[in-house]
Amino acid sequence: MLNDVNTFNPSDLLLINSDQAWHYRIIPQKTGMDIAVFTDNNNALMKEELEFLLDRTIKIKITDTDFINKHLHKHYPRADKNERSAIRTYTGSSDTFLNDLISEAERLKSSDIHMEVYEERCRVRVRIDGQMVERYKLEKSEYPAIINKIKIFSGLDIAEKRLPQDGRINYSDDLYKFDIRVSILPTLHGEKIVLRLLSNDATNIDIYKVGFEEADLHYYLESVNRPNGMILISGPTGSGKTTTLYATLKFLNKESRNILTIEDPVEYTLEGINQVQLKESIGLTFPVALRTFLRQDPDIIMVGEIRDVDTASMAIRASLTGHLVLSTIHTNSAWGTVSRLIDMGVPSFLLANTLNITVAQRLLRTLCPKCKNKKPFDAKLYPRKFKPYYNVSEHYVTTGCDDCYHTGYKGRKAVYEIIPIDIGLEDKIKSNAFDITADLKERNIKTLAENAFLLFSSGETTIEEIYPLLFNY
Repeated sequence: MLNDVNTFNPSDLLLINSDQAWHYRIIPQKTGMDIAVFTDNNNALMKEELEFLLDRTIKIKITDTDFINKHLHKHYPRADKNERSAIRTYTGSSDTFLNDLISEAERLKSSDIHMEVYEERCRVRVRIDGQMVERYKLEKSEYPAIINKIKIFSGLDIAEKRLPQDGRINYSDDLYKFDIRVSILPTLHGEKIVLRLLSNDATNIDIYKVGFEEADLHYYLESVNRPNGMILISGPTGSGKTTTLYATLKFLNKESRNILTIEDPVEYTLEGINQVQLKESIGLTFPVALRTFLRQDPDIIMVGEIRDVDTASMAIRASLTGHLVLSTIHTNSAWGTVSRLIDMGVPSFLLANTLNITVAQRLLRTLCPKCKNKKPFDAKLYPRKFKPYYNVSEHYVTTGCDDCYHTGYKGRKAVYEIIPIDIGLEDKIKSNAFDITADLKERNIKTLAENAFLLFSSGETTIEEIYPLLFNY
């Protein structure tokens, strides 16, 4: 477990903002009614200025520069352009680099940290809102020590440099506590490391806040409240499928229900739900877990992903025997889920009788509200064969500012395509129908393209973000 010896109360840190912390080079800490500030700054006027600013008695505690640098980087992200967007050489102690990097990535709401080595240099990138952003460059001489430290913390073999390795870190410090999935890949010039940050905090996950439109939410909740059948959510990696599943499980989690999950990996821990981590190396696969689940008297089963015909068959079997089964699958559209399962070998008549609802979703980056810029729209920006649903004369484009790390985007929003399976669509499944466009229009069901276009026309995102979805329709 990683841990810091010097800790600060989060409420104390909120006494000042990032600009003030870096301007005065201070870290605040309450001592009764007064405030102590740790600093390496000997400015004689600082005490008087801080007392006027904070309306408290200030006690100055001089400490070393490494201590101040470490905690400024950790607790107060810089608001100036150089700190936020430039590629930096790490200035703190090399002993604390890993802790500081992980804390920074969590603070930036990053999903992954990439550490890469090349012939002449090493770099660290983080994935923010689905896009890679370079944060640090490292001395190549320091890189092996960082790799070994990660291997030790994740229980991996430090002597093995020729084969890929996978591990896990239970990370905690004074502000954060979560799990990290570690993947190490041998490359031409050394080992590349990817750290996937898995948040254990499920308090903010809410089925009413994941992004469903009102009508879609009604269809979805109607389906998940049924006692049996299958709920399938499709989309590429990183499209938010798992978050939607966890929000659903949290909604369904009641004392009267026995809920079992098999996941790879377990990303959130939910009290009251029995969660199992997939371990293929010892034979604990999705189909094996599902067979055992059926002997555990379940009401609801969640399967992390349907990857093969064995998992699909077991999921169908579970739903046929009176259980509600939730899972994900990689397809391009909600109806594509049906085609994929039939191609896997699932009989269409069984699928028609068990599928409650099929959902497709994507995460689209939303424009930074502080720097987005309105311009006249040229219809030539649409894909060549796309017919817009209605006229758009103006649109917003990215500009970039300190607040959004000069990307032009801040945050992401989910868009959905939800198809509840009724009697008419059951017949379509049995007949292996591929095109149900007319049926969706008849039922007033919006496609992914329509929902994405609505997000664009309302000024929340750009044509570049929705372009791949328009191209597919």
